[in-house]
Amino acid sequence: MAAPPSPAEDLMGQGSAAFRKGDFTAAVSHWSEAAALFEKGGNPGKCAEALTKLSQAHQALGQHQEALKAVEKALSLAQQGKDERQRAEALGVLGGIQISLGESVKAQRNLDEALATAKPLGDQDLSARILNTLGNLFAAQGNHEEALQAYRESASFAPARGGTAAAALVNSAFASFSLGDYGEARSRIEKALTLLQGLEDSYYKAHALINAGLLCGDLLTHLPDQTAPLAALASDAFAQAVQVSQRIGDLRTLSYAYGYLGGLYENEARLQEALGLTRRAISCAQRSHAPESLYRWLWQSGRILRAMGKAEEAVAAYRHAMTNLQTIRKEMTVCTGDSSFRRTATQLCSQYVDLLLEVAASVENPQPYLAEARDALELVKVFELRDYFKDDCVDAARYAETKLDLLSETALILYPILLKERLELLVRFPDDLKRYTVKISAERLTQEVREFRSKIEKRTSAEFLPHAQQLYDWLILPFEKDLAKHRIDTLVFVPDGPLRTIPMGALHNGKKFLLQDYAIAITPGLNLTDPKPIRRDQVRALALGLTESVQDFPGLPYVSGELQAIHQLLGGRSLLNQDFVVARVGEELRKEPFSILHIASHGHFGKDVEDTFVLAFDARLTMDLLADYVGLFRFREEPLDLLTLSACETAAGDDRAALGLAGIAIRAGARSALATLWHVSDPASYRLVVEFYRRLQEPGVSRASALQAAQLALLKDPRYDHPCYWAPFLLINNWL
Repeated sequence: MAAPPSPAEDLMGQGSAAFRKGDFTAAVSHWSEAAALFEKGGNPGKCAEALTKLSQAHQALGQHQEALKAVEKALSLAQQGKDERQRAEALGVLGGIQISLGESVKAQRNLDEALATAKPLGDQDLSARILNTLGNLFAAQGNHEEALQAYRESASFAPARGGTAAAALVNSAFASFSLGDYGEARSRIEKALTLLQGLEDSYYKAHALINAGLLCGDLLTHLPDQTAPLAALASDAFAQAVQVSQRIGDLRTLSYAYGYLGGLYENEARLQEALGLTRRAISCAQRSHAPESLYRWLWQSGRILRAMGKAEEAVAAYRHAMTNLQTIRKEMTVCTGDSSFRRTATQLCSQYVDLLLEVAASVENPQPYLAEARDALELVKVFELRDYFKDDCVDAARYAETKLDLLSETALILYPILLKERLELLVRFPDDLKRYTVKISAERLTQEVREFRSKIEKRTSAEFLPHAQQLYDWLILPFEKDLAKHRIDTLVFVPDGPLRTIPMGALHNGKKFLLQDYAIAITPGLNLTDPKPIRRDQVRALALGLTESVQDFPGLPYVSGELQAIHQLLGGRSLLNQDFVVARVGEELRKEPFSILHIASHGHFGKDVEDTFVLAFDARLTMDLLADYVGLFRFREEPLDLLTLSACETAAGDDRAALGLAGIAIRAGARSALATLWHVSDPASYRLVVEFYRRLQEPGVSRASALQAAQLALLKDPRYDHPCYWAPFLLINNWL
């Protein structure tokens, strides 16, 4: 007679049963307890097994750091016990977690090692699971050919009627879709659906059915002659997922099954049915405490209600979706990247703003809706910055205590909002918030912006002028009369998309540049700005520069004089050429609480943060490293007042690169930054920067006014009056 299972083994079984039903919280509880009992009983092999399973449950809950801790301990135990099978299992799970964290190099290394360990053991199911995860890695990297090959190999290893084979088939169908082989994608998904019908009910089966339904929905636009059968396949797959989730009691997965079925009906304009299913999805998400799906279905209900003409109800649904979105953010305990989540969040916020502006146009008192739209816009800006810098903590030092626009009574804040068929201008006057609509498509506006940017850099031509005037007519003229009624001296732009790539001060009204009437500043988000004027009584500068040619970049001969002039004006320390090395910068910033960091060296803002850097003598000073160094000031009484990059550039037409430039002060932990959109000639840059610092020392002069005065000084000089010399200098974030 077999001995009864031990308490630890019983807990392992309970954890597996809970996991199959999608009850990951219970699985975590059971497997945690089992691991502790195995460890106490001196059974490292079983402890490693429990920890590996525990890691998967944590990962399913989105608790990546907890998952990482558990699997790393499991891997250590497996290596100590020389348990090759358990080591392969742990390495495979570790690789899957690293995919979620965006650590593709580490994931590749661990998955390759896991596969090399598993294959000689003859454990085909384990090899199949590792290959499926490897396919997921390739798919995440956009290597769909390699992904397809890995999925095919996974299916060939997996037991013919098993869940791994079905998952590999579904995934291979997605890979075929990504490669444009839509017929093959449909064939594979039909095979997967047939295979899934024979499997026992489980969380994995329900999710595979949902993914199959999603792919059928994606195929609708690519196989128009097969619309009806594909829609039926999608509907049937979602309906089966509903049934499986109901039978196993998995409310979380049930919310997705109902929600995606509702989304399918939404696309078919079956709005009443779509709303009913979506409300069921909301109920399931609420009952299963799943905010990560709740916001999605609240959003979907908002879209459906808007399509039904129920604007007020749609606003309420969007508002609840936004609240849940922020709850997810607050509950995140680690700073990890999830670009798809951020892109989805940005899309939600943008739609919400569009809806609020639409409702504002139809009510007597639009102010509450306009204020809510502005708050949503600010959230969009946060998500955009996190996405660029791949850092969910980029806004960790947000300065929400005092609104900057309330402190600055002579500044006007302008939010241009690019919508598909119109441009919206949300303008914050000192005493009011107003909205102006311009009938111009986002595509046409973007085209004009691109032309302006390409022409303005031609220093021997005035070809930029018609574009500067057209953009003025769209961006400034609509509120020009209201602007004249207020005592405004500074225009602060919170630019959107392509508008980040141009200098607003060079817009032209037919008689003069905008800069000639107003100081100009930009900020990626008003709520991210530290509302304090510069501390003139505590100015101390660290100036860094290169005159010599290094790392294939040309020398900057005027930099030596620039640093000397800054030292005479501000004091502090200077590091030139060989003294300007990365390690030395860190040392200097640790030693003294400098208020200004001036870098006169080549800087590049690329499409991705990995391609964004400032050149030091020995290496490239990356944004992460710069943020680490400047971030030291966050732990002192005052952050860095000003970061100046006097020779940086961003690629024309690259909105993401310009986003990086716009967010540099926030990412680096400085109150404000002075930087350039394109590289300016040495003598012009030297003159402007020195004049800026000279003006900044005058009592009562704001950062924005100091820059305006320096730019006007160049504009009055016949040698530098073309905007290619003075316009690219931007004051970013705090303008006070």
